[in-house]
Amino acid sequence: MLSKQSMEGRYQISMIALDEVVPANHLVRKLEAAIDFSFIYDLVEDLYCLDNGRPSIDPVVLIKMVFIQYVFGIKSMRKTIDEIDTSVAYRWFLGFDFNKKIPHFSTFGIFYHILNEAIEKGFVDPSVVFIDSTHVKANANKRKFIKEAVKAETKSYQTQLEEEINEDRIVHGKKPLTPQTKAEIKEIKVSTTDPESGLLC
Repeated sequence: MLSKQSMEGRYQISMIALDEVVPANHLVRKLEAAIDFSFIYDLVEDLYCLDNGRPSIDPVVLIKMVFIQYVFGIKSMRKTIDEIDTSVAYRWFLGFDFNKKIPHFSTFGIFYHILNEAIEKGFVDPSVVFIDSTHVKANANKRKFIKEAVKAETKSYQTQLEEEINEDRIVHGKKPLTPQTKAEIKEIKVSTTDPESGLLC
């Protein structure tokens, strides 16, 4: 017998907790179980006034949002915000119910500005990144390669973020921010036999 799905479910009010609909094996649950983010409060406590000013965005929430972007391979913070807005699992990870407004993506313009300040002052060394992964030997000759100059990842990401912020500023009748012209360039070796492989030194 042919059945047709009624669209009334779109408008049905249901009493349900986010915790009931996020699968037990979802990656956000594993992240939450593996990482205690509470140490962040101790790190930033001295940067906030205890009795003055408007309430801040929870710093743990900001860090978790960046986690969501990188862990799930979302290309921009604007897209990350859109995904969080409609994802039950992401809202659960952040502790946001259905009615909680997600922070605006431009908030992270300040976040990355501070990160770049820390890099320029020598507090952060972005030259080495450690990633836990499985190495598969490539079918490539180490002696056959070309050298290419590429932008450092943090600067490339910042440019993309600044472009998104400027698009939003123009929509709201504001002048776009002046782009940073300084670009950090690094030289990499690209295999001519297997361009998708990477060289481990």
